Amino acid sequence: MKVTQADAASGIAEQRPMLAAELNEVFADNVSIHALLREGSAANTLTSYRSAIQYWAAWHQLRLGVPFTLPIPVKTVLQFIADHVEHASGEGLAHDLPVSVDAALVAARVKRRPGPFKLATVRHRLAVLSEAHETKGLPNPCRSRAVQLVMERTRSAYAKRGGCSVHKDALTKEPLEKLLATCDDSLIGLRDRALLLFAWASGGRRRSEVVRATVENTHRVPEGFLFMMGVSKTNQQGAARADQNKPVVGRAALALEAWLAASQIKSGSIFRRVRRGGVIGGTLGAEAVRRIVLARATKAGVEGDYTAHSLRSGFVTEAGRQGLPLGDIMGMTGHASVASVIGYHRAGTSLSSKVARLLD
Repeated sequence: MKVTQADAASGIAEQRPMLAAELNEVFADNVSIHALLREGSAANTLTSYRSAIQYWAAWHQLRLGVPFTLPIPVKTVLQFIADHVEHASGEGLAHDLPVSVDAALVAARVKRRPGPFKLATVRHRLAVLSEAHETKGLPNPCRSRAVQLVMERTRSAYAKRGGCSVHKDALTKEPLEKLLATCDDSLIGLRDRALLLFAWASGGRRRSEVVRATVENTHRVPEGFLFMMGVSKTNQQGAARADQNKPVVGRAALALEAWLAASQIKSGSIFRRVRRGGVIGGTLGAEAVRRIVLARATKAGVEGDYTAHSLRSGFVTEAGRQGLPLGDIMGMTGHASVASVIGYHRAGTSLSSKVARLLD
């Protein structure tokens, strides 16, 4: 099927109402999923689910020439995988998505750039499709042995060629100090310094947690502040827990105090936009936290691939370097599983481990 960019632009434009309708069809009649997507950090989940469903609908229409409807056959899911992951060929790595369809998807603005997806993106697209089928009580093609076997072999193939996803670099103490050194005493500088120290020193807060910090849930105490977490990724119901209060002390407390004093914020969100003329605006979004980390890393000239999560992984890695107990670290980070945090902790302890120096 040959599709021009002009055909795609008009076809997808006509399809927009259908995409929204399909998303509603998948989720609207399931109260639990609908509520989950609305709550707290689920705003990001909703965005990612909508993006995935829209992509499935656009790809299905352009690649197969028919509208996207559930249930999806197993052979269609296998075609999707073949179109979006790379396999070895006589001319190097290749994927099956036709160039014309690829260009049409980019022109329709459902795909950022031509070429294969990252493996993590394909897995996410499949996870969303799987959830859509499960929610509707339909036969789930993603659970078929054929799809699972192909994905198992795909992960192995990517691992052998070093193409598996790589964690972003951790912002340990040394590079963090360089980012902080770029923060001057302007309102933006004070805010960014306070935000970076708050996120890092309070246990490596997720960006969604940072932007939920308010004057009301961040209480002054003699030692500094206590941030009451409430809802988090591992506590979606906001249940009272012994570890939900995160200390913000030392330099982090001083930086936060300086920002609150300079911004004259007395209530509501702590971390806000700073407009021209030093006007304090609305609450920062989670994406803004990522941009602040990237901007400060670029300004500091630090080497590495950093993002907002680098604050969290950096806290754990640095704590491991300093030999702090894993239980104490998890009490600060709020990780529910040792498996989620142990990799960063081991990365911090590996170079100083006595086990690595048995010949010394």
